[in-house]
Amino acid sequence: MFNFEFSQIFLFFVALYFLTKFWLNLRQIRAVQESINQVPEQFSNKITLEDHQKAARYTTTKIRIGQFVMILDTFILLLWTVAGGINLLNEWVMGLQYSTILSGIVLLLSFTFISSFISLPFSLYSTFVVEEKFGFNKTTPKTFIVDMAKGIALGLIIGVPLLWVILTLMESAGEYWWFYAWAVFMGFNLFLMWAYPVFIAPLFNKFSELEDKELMEKITNLLDRCGFKSKGVFVMDGSKRSGHGNAYFTGFGANKRIVFYDTLLESLSHNQVEAVLAHELGHFKHKHIVKSIFFMAASNLIGLAILGWLMKQDWFYSQMSIQTPSTAVALLLFMLVMPVFTFMLQPAFSYLSRKHEFEADEFAAQQASADDLITALVSMYKENASTLTPDNVYSSFYDSHPPASIRINHLKKIGALT
Repeated sequence: MFNFEFSQIFLFFVALYFLTKFWLNLRQIRAVQESINQVPEQFSNKITLEDHQKAARYTTTKIRIGQFVMILDTFILLLWTVAGGINLLNEWVMGLQYSTILSGIVLLLSFTFISSFISLPFSLYSTFVVEEKFGFNKTTPKTFIVDMAKGIALGLIIGVPLLWVILTLMESAGEYWWFYAWAVFMGFNLFLMWAYPVFIAPLFNKFSELEDKELMEKITNLLDRCGFKSKGVFVMDGSKRSGHGNAYFTGFGANKRIVFYDTLLESLSHNQVEAVLAHELGHFKHKHIVKSIFFMAASNLIGLAILGWLMKQDWFYSQMSIQTPSTAVALLLFMLVMPVFTFMLQPAFSYLSRKHEFEADEFAAQQASADDLITALVSMYKENASTLTPDNVYSSFYDSHPPASIRINHLKKIGALT
């Protein structure tokens, strides 16, 4: 009885996943289109109608493409699972007669290659058509190919050893393999966080120390006030690939770095840069990164424990059309089906992220200027063609940052109190 129910439950959640995303996208398109000819009043003296309409077209274009990709992805998910795609791939790999662990690695790498090949046309279209149309793309075909080659090589160098360890633990570490695998996976992630700014990021971008002495002095004073120590302040050549601007912290422990896109520094004043950095420091002071790591660790532990139970259930394989179960097949199936079942948790994650953004904004208003952060955000909304009029439900479901109008109003209230 349960075997029959599981397949129907899976299909029900696939339908729920698809219809919810489709409905949310339609709401977002409608909300953006309804306000396309009118700049919101609070932005009317900062954002031109032309820029507002560009953001609306950019937003709706990306969503419409996303709708098509979502339809295709859902169809492919069903092909891999209930239609027997994984089983066919697994039977082919088994025919190679490799060892159990090597067969598992080949299975997972083959699946990754096929999935990447299917998604490649959409990546090309997004980069060289959509981003080009709206004036953001700076990537050349050569850079795109080189980045892809580096990504594949890096994925093999890093991914294959990790897969070997995880599959070995699944095979031979006993009933509680999932706990040992979790410890390895978390240690690996922390190592990557530490290594990324020094060894990985420079493979794709050039990082140079900030040379503007006046700005560097302002940043140094801010860091001293906040008690933050880093390995330096760096400028990344983001303009090599895109016209979008951003700033972020990277690294872990002694390898912490502050990184500004060169495009961001070109569009903001020194005071605005200070305010943006103060916001990022707010995440550090409120321990948002540490909280995120603990949350990730708890989620991964629960997920691996569930996988440890599922891989013992015959119906988990039979209802996904698998004829020959294995640890690698269980891992692959789990990675495919779990997003469908956990999708409805997305609003809770988005809410927590927006809460962190408000806390970081409040910290920034105390350490710098709320007005400077407001003008910086407006400039970034304009330069990145971010919509000012998202649908409330869509935003609540997806957005990790508060909508522009809500965030600006919140900052104005904070500014009036400081």
